[in-house]
Amino acid sequence: MITTISRIIHFGVKNFWRNGLLSTATVAITVLALLVSLGLILTRVVTNRAIVSVQDKIDISVYFKTTVSEDEILNIKDSLESLSEVKIVEYISRDKALEMFREDHKDDLDISQAINLLDENPLEASLNIKANSPDQYAIIAENLEGPGIKQNVSNVSYYENQVVIDRLVAIISNVNRGGLALIILLSFVAGLIVFNTIRLAIYSNREEIGIMRAVGASNSLVRGPFVIDGIIVGILAAVFSLIIAAPIISFVSPYLVSFIPGLNVFQYFYTHILFLFGLQLLFGIGIGTLSSFLAVRRYLKN
Repeated sequence: MITTISRIIHFGVKNFWRNGLLSTATVAITVLALLVSLGLILTRVVTNRAIVSVQDKIDISVYFKTTVSEDEILNIKDSLESLSEVKIVEYISRDKALEMFREDHKDDLDISQAINLLDENPLEASLNIKANSPDQYAIIAENLEGPGIKQNVSNVSYYENQVVIDRLVAIISNVNRGGLALIILLSFVAGLIVFNTIRLAIYSNREEIGIMRAVGASNSLVRGPFVIDGIIVGILAAVFSLIIAAPIISFVSPYLVSFIPGLNVFQYFYTHILFLFGLQLLFGIGIGTLSSFLAVRRYLKN
């Protein structure tokens, strides 16, 4: 058994080096496929960070009538915090709202003087509600229509922001579906290319394979070297894809930071390099091995 395995590995490595130009082309094609797959992974990271950045700026503001006491508002706050859809609820009192208003308009003398002339605070207390996910704001808005809350509320900002929230939910859904579709399509195309490349390798070695079958070599012994060939292609492609991607990501990363503050793609790439290499290795070997296996299997059936 050990002898057979060592022979299969030996012939697989030999075939890889003997078909130098064909092997190089196969590795190059697989590298391109892996670079695109790595690009999709990093695009997903960038997209998720952008979505989180937008999502953090969206909330529901609930404004209460001036006749509603602070205790009643805090009780409503507690009931909202108990909802599984709610991430955080921030209470802004009337005094704090006035303080924030003055700070925002401190450079506008007319507004500042008008506020100072008022006998009482005209602003309403409010609750700012953030959901765990954008698609949960509708559920929270429904709860605000319930008894004990609706009659105390003067305005809910959800209905003003509903278009933005719905668009964000649609973007998240489309990105997830589009990314999955691209990965499936890419896997199919890369597998088809490697499959045909291995078929060419089989064709170039058809006389040697014919002799092996004539002397009674098993299908495993015939198939094994080409599977090893596919594994070698996958390993080399995974290594080269990361080597090529590193300087590209390093160059692009500063430009992405200007669009999405706090996002450092190169840092993510560097800190997750073992994880990314594992994915590339798994994807590369998977394509090479499966395509080689199917190509030889089809040949052996003929």
